[in-house]
Amino acid sequence: MPKLLLFLLISINLSISTAVIAGDTVSTLWGSASVTPTEYKPQKVVYDVHVKTVEAVESVLDRASYLSTITGADPFDQSIVLVLHGKEISFFASKNFEKHQDLIRRAQSLVESEALSIRMCKIAAQSQGFSPEDIHGFVEMIPMGDAEIIRLQYEEGHAYMQ
Repeated sequence: MPKLLLFLLISINLSISTAVIAGDTVSTLWGSASVTPTEYKPQKVVYDVHVKTVEAVESVLDRASYLSTITGADPFDQSIVLVLHGKEISFFASKNFEKHQDLIRRAQSLVESEALSIRMCKIAAQSQGFSPEDIHGFVEMIPMGDAEIIRLQYEEGHAYMQ
């Protein structure tokens, strides 16, 4: 009998605790997050882009664009480079412009404004059936994506982002 009573007390206690956490009072348990004011200086960053969807490329563009903005958007003091070497390469092919025109126009605009540069691995492009002539002109073709990422990190001091 005492085991049954102990079990019932523990069950009631857990039920009450769960109700408090699941109810309106959960937001007051720890308060809310605070924002730490931080000033960011211009940065050198290389994004290793190897994604499969337009949404994933858009997410990288969002992050890189915001980084450019929050660090002053100064093309003389910062460098933001996206290195493409995955399935996203096909999105940048001229023949796929109609299908991905919103993405391509946005990427071109960011390159044109000097917020970032986009470089594409020639080996990866060729493995997907694309030559430099097949890719939009605002994209710079480089011999190898991995080698470019390493070069940017170790020779030019870029931080690595994925």
